[in-house]
Amino acid sequence: MLKTLPLDHAELSFDDRGTGPVVVLVHGFPLDHTMWQHQIEALASDYRVLSPDLRGFGRSTGASTTTTMERMADDLAAMLDGLGIVQPVTLCGLSMGGYVAWEFWRKYGNRLGALVLCDTRAAPDSPEAAANRRKVADEVMTSGPAPVAESLLPKLFALQSFEKNREVVEQVRRSIESADARAIAAAQRGMAARSDFTDRLGDVDVPALVLVGSEDVITPPAEVRAMAGALPHAQFFEISGAGHMAPLEDPQACNAHLLAFLAKHAK
Repeated sequence: MLKTLPLDHAELSFDDRGTGPVVVLVHGFPLDHTMWQHQIEALASDYRVLSPDLRGFGRSTGASTTTTMERMADDLAAMLDGLGIVQPVTLCGLSMGGYVAWEFWRKYGNRLGALVLCDTRAAPDSPEAAANRRKVADEVMTSGPAPVAESLLPKLFALQSFEKNREVVEQVRRSIESADARAIAAAQRGMAARSDFTDRLGDVDVPALVLVGSEDVITPPAEVRAMAGALPHAQFFEISGAGHMAPLEDPQACNAHLLAFLAKHAK
């Protein structure tokens, strides 16, 4: 069920399903909450599943010049406040959603019961990558989101997904092409300026599930495995044959790991 919540100069839209321990699903760039459709269906019978559209994406408003990862984490805390949720939650983020999860842990660690990190990293952008993000941010304001979709799609999916799961690829293409150019630009600038959490991983004292597609070229499995190894209480799994969008490319495998983890750690 879609709900809305007024925020500071914005309105947050989010899907709210089920009852029980709270799981928050945080989408990647430049998508919206619908990328979690298979996870929402799998979890909502036993958990309360909140899946927001991050600021400016989907049906949420409020994109500015730069939307920082901290600002997005603040929005998640405001959503929990607005719903009167005080118990610790499980926060699951993919890619940019993982960057938001690190900030949520940093600022609201007492509200976090467990972490699920999908196809993401703790390191910041290199200077070259950050410069490219800022360049894309400027370009999208004149060219719109279609060129972003064209350049990003080959990196998001494993090759076999283009051959065997074309419908999912086209779904993501439509999602990117319908995104607000201002939100894309603002999030790119925010990701370019994001913090480095690599030296703080040893301080993350909650259980963590770390998933990555074996064919992920954006956050390669070796890097994600090393990140998981630096977390004190982490389980790591590779999703065979999937790329950066593992929860969409192989929802059965991702859901099996997710459900097993939640059964142990979600309270």
